[in-house]
Amino acid sequence: MSTALPETGVGAASATTGRQRHLGLALVVIATAQLMVILDATIVNVALPHIQHALGFSGSGLEWVVNAYALTFGGLLLLGGRAGDILGRRRVFIAGIILFSAASLLGGLATTQAWLLGARALQGVGGAIVAPAVLALITTTFPEGPPRNRAMGIWAAMGIGGAAVGLLAGGLLTTYASWRWVFFVNVPIGIILALLAPRAFSESERHPGRFDLPGAITASLGLGLLVYGLSNAATSPNGVSHWGDTKVVVSLAASVVLLVSFVLIEARSKHALMPLRIFRNRDRTAANLIMLCVGTAMFGMFFFLTLFVQDVWGYSALRTGVAYLPMVGMIMLMAGVSSQLVTRIGARPLLIAGSAVGAGGMFWLSRITEHSTYAGGLLGPMLVTAAGLGMLFMPITLVALSKVEDRDAGLAASLPNVGQQVGGAIGLAILGTVAWTVVSNTVRASVTAAAAAAAKAGHPVHTGGQIPRAIYNHALATGFSRGFMVSAGITALALVITLVAIRVKREDLAGDPMAIATATAGLEVQEAV
Repeated sequence: MSTALPETGVGAASATTGRQRHLGLALVVIATAQLMVILDATIVNVALPHIQHALGFSGSGLEWVVNAYALTFGGLLLLGGRAGDILGRRRVFIAGIILFSAASLLGGLATTQAWLLGARALQGVGGAIVAPAVLALITTTFPEGPPRNRAMGIWAAMGIGGAAVGLLAGGLLTTYASWRWVFFVNVPIGIILALLAPRAFSESERHPGRFDLPGAITASLGLGLLVYGLSNAATSPNGVSHWGDTKVVVSLAASVVLLVSFVLIEARSKHALMPLRIFRNRDRTAANLIMLCVGTAMFGMFFFLTLFVQDVWGYSALRTGVAYLPMVGMIMLMAGVSSQLVTRIGARPLLIAGSAVGAGGMFWLSRITEHSTYAGGLLGPMLVTAAGLGMLFMPITLVALSKVEDRDAGLAASLPNVGQQVGGAIGLAILGTVAWTVVSNTVRASVTAAAAAAAKAGHPVHTGGQIPRAIYNHALATGFSRGFMVSAGITALALVITLVAIRVKREDLAGDPMAIATATAGLEVQEAV
């Protein structure tokens, strides 16, 4: 005979303690998983020059260390979220963690460019599985109210703090160990998470459905070919433009066909990965376009700024990470300010101010030269740009989530992150084509001018095939400056979109904890730095 006891006294205390331990462990796993995914972007970015020298990447080839991750992450993020609904979120979370960790191990062991890029693409797939699963597990594990709000706050804090930790950890590991350790560090973390997850989470209810594989394949391949075509169109050091090359023309044409096919598939599919009805709201569409512009401008800016301070100014990886910290701090500060102001003045004023300030900061950054100093040429524009970016993330996400139907809430919450990743990959390809073309043209013009001047003075220049360091540094500064100018123009386009299309009213913005936490997590300078 069994006796059911009410939850009072010792029994109730024991049950409560068990639940608290369960939730506490779940919170640790969620926070660590979020930190690992965010950490990966900034920690790798600081090590880029070392990776370039070790594996012999060209300037445009190095972009793919960032793009391989961004494209698979952004292109498969919605499919990853769908997988959790259909297969079970705990199961999918563990699979994503294992894949991410295995890809990190492969990346750290890479001895060729293709090997590393393949590992980065696999990391992106793992990230696309883990990121939506983490957010979904919060909503299914923690009860509404303070427990869930606390979990969302910690999740968001990991998104912000991960950027700063990644900068410092990347600098320390690269400087005192090896660039390979920026990948190896994920492996023990991932093993621990995979072992703890079954104890931390119960399996979620599965929802019958189908995967939109045709949509995922056409979107991912279309975006990949678009970025490939753009990044290979840059002028080479011999002065030859490659816009007319067969591989460039074919890849760009194929990308158009595939992306158009994606739109047609989504319009007709009953299980669409991205139902087009989500874009019927003008404000929501504009918000996602603004995030696309922000990602496009940011990724290239941070990529080339990292190369600039290390290759031109001679910064170490550690000093580079420390140099970025004021920017991360400013973004965090302005994000907090915008979260307070958005309910008082609405999203549109913040979007106007943020895009204008961000564009101004990037334009100021384009004035940097090889003779500039950190305090005089970089810190000021970096802080101004950060202030603009910090004002943007919160209102963008709130507008993207306003007036959304319940059935589309998950999709609406994911699209800004998709736009940031995809825009970043496209932006890096565009800025890279501009920057490396200017670098090549400047090197040729400077070498020709130096040789002519020396010959006129009766002292012919013999470089032995090597470009003088001063000439190359000047060319890098000139090319990257032009890239920063393009970033400023793209951010200015976000301002135009805001002025023309955003009409959302202050009362339309709900102070939903999910929306606010999602907006704060958009500060994953990870995806950009």
